Formats: sequence, structure tokens, C-alpha cells
Amino acid sequence: MLPDRFQALLPQRLDMLRRATGLPVVFGGAVTPGRDLVLSSFYGTHGTSLHGLRIGAGRGLGGTAIAMGAPVRVNDYASTRAITHEFDQMVVVDERLTSVFAYPVVVRGTVHGVLYGAVRGQTTVGDRAIRMAGAIARGLAGDLDMPSLHTKAALRELAEVTRLVGDPALRERLRKVHQDLGGEAPVTVPTGLTPRELDTLRLAAVGASNREIAAELGLSTETVKAYLRGAMRKLGVHNRTAAVHAARSTGVL
Repeated sequence: MLPDRFQALLPQRLDMLRRATGLPVVFGGAVTPGRDLVLSSFYGTHGTSLHGLRIGAGRGLGGTAIAMGAPVRVNDYASTRAITHEFDQMVVVDERLTSVFAYPVVVRGTVHGVLYGAVRGQTTVGDRAIRMAGAIARGLAGDLDMPSLHTKAALRELAEVTRLVGDPALRERLRKVHQDLGGEAPVTVPTGLTPRELDTLRLAAVGASNREIAAELGLSTETVKAYLRGAMRKLGVHNRTAAVHAARSTGVL
């Protein structure tokens, strides 16, 4: 079930990574129960040689990230000694990638997928791109770790029933069951967030500064601040981190 959810979320998160970092090439895939990574989603690749590629733990850049459970970056894929080189034909010859990183998506200590970013030519992937990838990977891991929509609906219904029970002892028993199942206090979904407010929150969620958000959306920093203040007011919170969390919790982000 988790690989299916990962695959469903992956294209949107890769597009977010591409837009947030400006990297020309991003791609990724899910990890199978046997710990093989299978590449499935791509932006900016020249051909299809990477499509469906199966990568074992410890092999190449992605396999090394899986084995370590941590991001790995190389500035010259063809010459680095930090990884094995059985995928050079696809990565170096076919795609002409030079500087590449692989960022694992880790849920409760287990790697469920890997996000890649890469460039061609003499430039290298910078630290900012790695930070953005980390924010997106952590956000994706958080979404994978959330209960399914069906489960969340059932928990909301249980919370509502618990509030309506008149017997205090029974109400307390139901409250503990709700808590044991991972339920939280129900949150009212806010309405009225504008598309621009949502855009600013999405970029804030991956660690973009106000200046970076302004550059991405073609706005002034003061306008970005105004959109963030509007979103915070509608979400009933007092800072951007809480606004991102609230928007994610209620399903609007």
C-alpha cells in the first residue's frame, strides 16, 4: 500500500523540487520490499534509458543513499570513487549528467523512495538545492506516515461520537481508544485561501525564503508577506511554520 501512495505523490513532489531549485533534471522512484529502487518518474531527461531502472541497495548513487539512509551528492558522477559505476552508460553517456544527488525518503527508519536532482556540464548542485530536496523529502515522508483518508474520516467520526456520549466513563474510554488509534482533535478545514496564498504556502513548505518565493512567483517580497499574513489569519495561526502544518493537516496543501 505504501509504495502505491509513494508513486501517486511522487510526480507532484518532483515537479515541486524542479520548480523550487531550478534544477534541469529531477527524477525518482519507490523502494520495493526487497530494497530495490525502481525509477519511475522523470523531468528533464533526454531519453528513456533510466525508465524502469532497478537499483539494488549499495549500488550506484541511489543504492548508496538507501544503504546509508542519508543523502549522497557527487560533483562528477563519472569519476567519483564514492559509488559503484554499473549505471554509467545511462547516467553519463545517455543523459550526460555530471553533478547528481540522491535524497532518500525515510519513514520511521525505513527508506521508501529516493529523489534525485542533477545538472549537466561544469556546474554543480549547490547546498540550497540539497536543503530544498530535504524539505520536500521530509514533507513526503510525513504524508506517507499519515493515516489513509478513510482512516482519518473514521477517526473524525469517532471523535464526534465521543463528544455526544453522555456517560463520562464511556466517553473517557472512547477518547482513549481514539487517541490509541492515532486520532487528534478534529480540525475545521478553513475556507477562503486564495490561489496565491496557497502558492506562497507551498513554497514556504519546502524552505523557500520570502525573497525566493517572490522570485518564483514574480511578486515583491512585501506582497509575499501579505499573502502569508492572510493565510496565517485564515488558518488561525501566528507563524509560517504553523500555517504550513495547519494547511497540510487540513488537506488544502
